[in-house]
Amino acid sequence: MLSRAFTKPKRSFKEYGENSRSGSISEYDDCIVGFIDDLPLIPCENNGPSLSLKEVLRTSVSVIGENARGLTEKVVLSNARLCTLKRFRKVIVRKSEFGRRVEKLAQVCNNCDYLVPITAYLYAKRIKLVVSDYYPMGSLADLLSGGRRGQTALNWNERVIIIESIARAISFIHGQSPETVKNMKMNVHGNIKSSNIMINIDLTARLSDYGFVQLADCVEDCDTKEKRATTHNIYCEKLSQKSDVFNFGMVLLDMLGAVQDLSYMDCIVKLKESIKQGDIPFFEFHMKGKERKQALKVLEIALACTSSLPETRPSVHQILFDLTHLLKTSK
Repeated sequence: MLSRAFTKPKRSFKEYGENSRSGSISEYDDCIVGFIDDLPLIPCENNGPSLSLKEVLRTSVSVIGENARGLTEKVVLSNARLCTLKRFRKVIVRKSEFGRRVEKLAQVCNNCDYLVPITAYLYAKRIKLVVSDYYPMGSLADLLSGGRRGQTALNWNERVIIIESIARAISFIHGQSPETVKNMKMNVHGNIKSSNIMINIDLTARLSDYGFVQLADCVEDCDTKEKRATTHNIYCEKLSQKSDVFNFGMVLLDMLGAVQDLSYMDCIVKLKESIKQGDIPFFEFHMKGKERKQALKVLEIALACTSSLPETRPSVHQILFDLTHLLKTSK
């Protein structure tokens, strides 16, 4: 394969919200749970569960993700319901605006089968968080890295299901109208990457973290700076639909040939014909015949999405049309 980069999960979380001091997760939780009054979370769904700050912090069982924007934890509630808790490092809007934005994002997410539903949220002095559904299969990043470490790898048909689900999620977002609501872009995701693609048991996918880049900013500590220095950031961080398309293309390249480094892009373009002829190994999974033709077509879509000229990148609606046509003709 052209690339086998693998990013290890992070170890600790050192900053929460504005004006918060550094400390480990347990130290911070002891402070929150033991020394302040309990606070109710605000539900985002009709007849949703009544949750409190202490309940979600006390029932957090593991850290499943961490980056410069925040920490993601697995929560097992008293009724055995599984949830995902996302704590933000530095929220960029005031309390009323935070609530308004989360509720607007939740309305969109909770009306799409390809977006992760938002359950509840809280904006308190020392902590700002969002609770959403949990997916035991984990993220696409988890499944891909697991397959590269000897676990059962996704076959081509399973990858196709995930690819189509992601495209439908992005298409739903990009089709939002009105496009902007009180300075918040509703028709852009802003942070599409394999770790934000959650997998259902039936291998369909749901896109998480929709709009979260418009809630919180990145804050780098020693751990995140070290990670940034030793890994390649392959995703575009601009808040635009063309950036969403670029990031979708990078996800496709990762799913096709484990491409996790932008320095390989020119090489792939130059060797595309050799890859088509099978002279150069590229795909990380076994396939032949009709499946190979499909994969080569998806590779063409991925390269179009990752064009260095944003104006030449296809719209997600065109991408979804091409994918749907490809799947229908293959059947």
